[in-house]
Amino acid sequence: MTRPPLLWEQHCCLPLTPAADVGQLARYARPGGAFVSVNVGYAPHSADDVRTITRSWRRCLSDDDRFTLVATVADVDRAAADEGIAVAFDLEDSDPLEGRLELVQEFHDAGVRTLLPTYNTRNAAGGGCLDPVDEGLTSYGRDLVAEMNRIGMVVDGSHCGRRTGLELSEVTTRPMVYSHSCLASVWEHPRNISDDQARACAATGGVVGITGVGIFLGPNDASLQAVLRHLERALDLVGPEHVGVSTDYPFDVEGFNAELTENPHLFPDCYTRWGSIDFVTPEELLTLEAALRERGYPEETVHAILGGNFRRIAEGGWVGSR
Repeated sequence: MTRPPLLWEQHCCLPLTPAADVGQLARYARPGGAFVSVNVGYAPHSADDVRTITRSWRRCLSDDDRFTLVATVADVDRAAADEGIAVAFDLEDSDPLEGRLELVQEFHDAGVRTLLPTYNTRNAAGGGCLDPVDEGLTSYGRDLVAEMNRIGMVVDGSHCGRRTGLELSEVTTRPMVYSHSCLASVWEHPRNISDDQARACAATGGVVGITGVGIFLGPNDASLQAVLRHLERALDLVGPEHVGVSTDYPFDVEGFNAELTENPHLFPDCYTRWGSIDFVTPEELLTLEAALRERGYPEETVHAILGGNFRRIAEGGWVGSR
């Protein structure tokens, strides 16, 4: 009997507190196993915040036999063989590095395998997708990419401005990703990437991960059909070897939407105009495999989209050159 494909969820969000219930990640359990990358910090967080969160979560995950903390792709494969859930971390912004490139190695040692240089607005590394003008990568941003390439941390252009994203593709010497980004040619939103960005990412050998956020998929349309529309456009643009899925699911949806309601001044109209934001849930993501087969995609394409492409990025990108 053919083994089910690995599911690779490249970005989701637990509440960013040491006491978060990591057991929620068990919602990804499935035949064939799953890998999940969980955000451990973004713009508001300090290096100490990330240290505290990763220490606590690593302890809780290690004490729960449903999960395997991974350092290598071989660890992912072993967890998947037992139909378990492999877990690593990502940083959704470079601000927690506090301008110190040596922290790339420290956070890599703590399990961070993917990092976004910017989160929505300009910082020391480059421009964000909500900036009126994106001035591109800074000198520090270029040094950061070089250090990530050296250490073995995947460069992620999600949340970056379009010029910054294109310059990431030019500067990186390893495949980059847009871990959780939809396509502006399907639905125009500042968080969605241009066709040029998608092609430039693929030219590095990288992967575009279609996300499950309703306002990025369409007019707050968190349906599997909306995900498939973006997937099909990505397949046409860059081919099946450069497309994946990554929901950006927040496990505290109610808390996220309460923040949106209580502090609308902190968010642009393109986030607030539909009220509470809807998300593709882990359970809905688990139905994607059947939906792809129903649409007649060949088995190798189904395996590639669900996890094979992101696994390939990890196999080369998690290994440093030091």
